[in-house]
Amino acid sequence: MNPADSSIFESLLGSDEPSIEWKLRREVLGQPEVELTDLRERIRQSERVTRLLAGMSPGHVYNKWHGAHWVLSALADLGYPSGAKELAPLRDRVTAAWLDDQYYSEFEAKSSSSSYGKKGVPLIDGRYRRCGSIHGNALRAICELGLADERADQLVERLLHWQWPDGGWNCDRNPTADTSSFMETLLPMRGLQAYSETTRNKPAGEAARRAAEVFLSRGMFRRRLDGTVINPDFVRLHYPLYWHYDILGGLRGMAEVGLLDDPRCAEALDLLEEMRLPGGGWSAGGRFYSVSTEAKPNTDSVDWGSGRSKPNPWVTADALGVLVAAGRLRP
Repeated sequence: MNPADSSIFESLLGSDEPSIEWKLRREVLGQPEVELTDLRERIRQSERVTRLLAGMSPGHVYNKWHGAHWVLSALADLGYPSGAKELAPLRDRVTAAWLDDQYYSEFEAKSSSSSYGKKGVPLIDGRYRRCGSIHGNALRAICELGLADERADQLVERLLHWQWPDGGWNCDRNPTADTSSFMETLLPMRGLQAYSETTRNKPAGEAARRAAEVFLSRGMFRRRLDGTVINPDFVRLHYPLYWHYDILGGLRGMAEVGLLDDPRCAEALDLLEEMRLPGGGWSAGGRFYSVSTEAKPNTDSVDWGSGRSKPNPWVTADALGVLVAAGRLRP
């Protein structure tokens, strides 16, 4: 590790955020979970976790970003202790919402306009138009938190039922839409992979690898048609991503699926390295939230940091983990 690497690493290890230390020890140093039990207990008791739970909206689970769906997702990414019984009510609320009868009802539609005003999932031109990111994120969270039960099986069944021929998912109701969405595919891929590792379920793992082709076939951020960048936000770094996509989130997903060594990840990895600040670390080039203790749309209970001129610890920890997994950085 060069001096810049060492400096930023030591800085992050000394963070007041136990979740940052957990990310570094697990994803950079490769310490086994059995050695991190005390650290995860500190995460449970941390101020950030306390504020996320206190700020959770009693309304619909998908309220952005105070709803139970998003709080459960954040706790999974922060390293909240596995199998925590106190989170069972959150799991129950979230899975009840996404396994409602409406997600088992479907109908055929010929146009976007005719697909609205009906209960159920529309099937347009042979493709289910459903936001896979929702069910995928719920699946990922409950698997990573050690809370998976038969309802995880049901979430997987729905995702596999809705998966498009190219391996992903899309909720675009335009009949001409025939390509999966990056935003709707990343979280289902990660959720199916987490489920596959938890249960040794082979079909889920195979489905995750098919989903990976949505990203790999486009070099993680480029259009196949002309090689241009699909979306400017794809080449900016963010934390949290929520349901969005950027190359860091995509590369994390590839690491989980075991495809980070695919040559088609190389350009995105090069770009991630180029984004590093002179003094070490990576900044958050954008954010998808503002901070509020009230459950206003697109607000979060906590500040995750931003600013393009200084390192963001959450982005930096994830970037270091990706580069170590890719063999581009030795801890």
